Amino acid sequence: MAEVSSTPANRAAEADAADRSYVGLAKQIYELIASGDFGPGARLPSERTLAERFAVSRTQVREAIIALEVRGAVEVRVGSGIYVTEVREAPAATFELPRGPGPIETLRARALIEAEIAALAATERKDADLDRLFAALRAMRENMDDKSANESADREFHLGIAEATGNAVLRHMVAAMWDGSRSDPLWKKIEEHFHTPGLRAASQEDHQRIFSAIMARDAQGAREAMQAHLARVIGEFTQAWR
Repeated sequence: MAEVSSTPANRAAEADAADRSYVGLAKQIYELIASGDFGPGARLPSERTLAERFAVSRTQVREAIIALEVRGAVEVRVGSGIYVTEVREAPAATFELPRGPGPIETLRARALIEAEIAALAATERKDADLDRLFAALRAMRENMDDKSANESADREFHLGIAEATGNAVLRHMVAAMWDGSRSDPLWKKIEEHFHTPGLRAASQEDHQRIFSAIMARDAQGAREAMQAHLARVIGEFTQAWR
């Protein structure tokens, strides 16, 4: 397949797509701050209010606020709300923000794709695949208090499921989604707020259910267990800030 060249039209289309997501919304919220509607230290309206005001989903608001926090324009205080930290002279049109898919958008894509991968792995897995998955489960359990080591084992578990399908393209897709999100400043920021030892413990139980279904060659059970796992993570990352 021929590589698509990066033409001005292609770049414009990519920018337009981004501005229909959290990036464009973040600029609109920033305009409220830059216009003086909310000064330094002021609390912004709630997620629900912002979603209603701009006719968007609360997920888009969450990702827009996280982007503004990464940029230093607001501070999120879990249990309290969203506060303005500074007001810049630059207009919103020139206010640089992180671009690309948001962390929740990526998690929702993973829920769709990895659920089917888990179902396929349940029918195609070999004993060696189970050994790798069990080793990853054990490493996660042994490193419950070490976020970095636990996350590394978590990655190996998800990649091991994709590898169990025997399809290298699927493994590449899972690796790309996983590694892309972990290098994203928005992902790192949202994890600061919501990634806790309790979340890791709940994920361990989720992973055990996924493993058990794959071991039993229960494709539907593996699909549902993976969907439930990622839906729970999304729920954790979208819980109300106040």
